[in-house]
Amino acid sequence: MKSSKNNKVSANARLSKITDLIKSNQEVEIAALARMFGVSEMTIRRDLDTLADMGKVKRTHGGAAIAEKMEFEFDFGERRKKNQKFKKMIAACAAKFVKPHDKIILDTGTTTLELANLLKDFEDITVITPSLAVASVLQFSPKIETILLGGIIRKGSPDLTGVIAESVLDMFSVDVAFQGADGIGLDGELYNSDIRIASVDKKMRQRAKMTYILSDSSKIGKTDFAVNGNLSEVQALITDEKITDEQVKQLKKTGTKIIITK
Repeated sequence: MKSSKNNKVSANARLSKITDLIKSNQEVEIAALARMFGVSEMTIRRDLDTLADMGKVKRTHGGAAIAEKMEFEFDFGERRKKNQKFKKMIAACAAKFVKPHDKIILDTGTTTLELANLLKDFEDITVITPSLAVASVLQFSPKIETILLGGIIRKGSPDLTGVIAESVLDMFSVDVAFQGADGIGLDGELYNSDIRIASVDKKMRQRAKMTYILSDSSKIGKTDFAVNGNLSEVQALITDEKITDEQVKQLKKTGTKIIITK
């Protein structure tokens, strides 16, 4: 009985290690895995079949490769971990601007996702979002009404975009919008990597009485594909302490408040 339990644990550990190897290498071969773990090729085939049934890998001739679903989850998880300490601090600051009975918009992005995690225990607020990730965080919060915009799912990211999302936004008037950015120029220009996201972000600001941009300092001074507006259109930029004095000086020319978390 004890031996059976140990074998089960060993098998689970092997599945976990194979998963990590596929994340790192994109593809693995049965023969190489059998040598690495000191087991038969038949055992590795069964392991890969198990992982394929779980949607974590796709079988290839002689091995397995990372599944598209897993590749997406890994990519999003990596982006979420980048500068996570500062994102959490920015989110904590932003949460102070949310009051009972508020109707708010939470944009897509990993910093707004951190804010969603803080809001899930709030009471009597309504959250409108184009983010599948934000909606999944809030869906079981009993005192929060969550409205997920319709639209087209953007490849490689859990976001809804397009004319449907924009049309649904026209139905609402909200107290405050919290938005991210893929880049913020020193002239205050706000950038997105996707023109469809840029268009949705413009519409969000039109439907909100106040807007706050949540961005860690690594995005400041960077540009991207599509401009969606300027800091002069919002109440404040909330960022972290690694922003430089020169960057603050330049951004203040937009007339917008710069809030630095510490």
